[in-house]
Amino acid sequence: QVQLVESGGGLVQPGGSLRLSCSASGSIFSFLAMGWYRQAPGKQRELVASIIGGGSTNYVESVKGRFTISRDNAKNTVYLQMNRLKPEDTAVYYCTDGKNWGKGTLVTVSS
Repeated sequence: QVQLVESGGGLVQPGGSLRLSCSASGSIFSFLAMGWYRQAPGKQRELVASIIGGGSTNYVESVKGRFTISRDNAKNTVYLQMNRLKPEDTAVYYCTDGKNWGKGTLVTVSS
């Protein structure tokens, strides 16, 4: 059974930065494609960024140039570095391997 645990969310002012982490257990992590999704109040969950085992990445247009997804296979962890945060980035952020989901971590961007 794969378990995913997110951390790193919090309250940040517009223009600030946060780094989210997702720790995976119970899987051959290095072969997994991993993704970060987010869900804002009243909105559908959307894919924010993804990374495959080889390291190729993809981003939703609204975060390109501001967010960076990366992984450390030795630590079974995937990260989401979020810079120049905007109020519209406020959401619960979830980590997934395409089948399993973490419980999410809340990011609030507000002054």
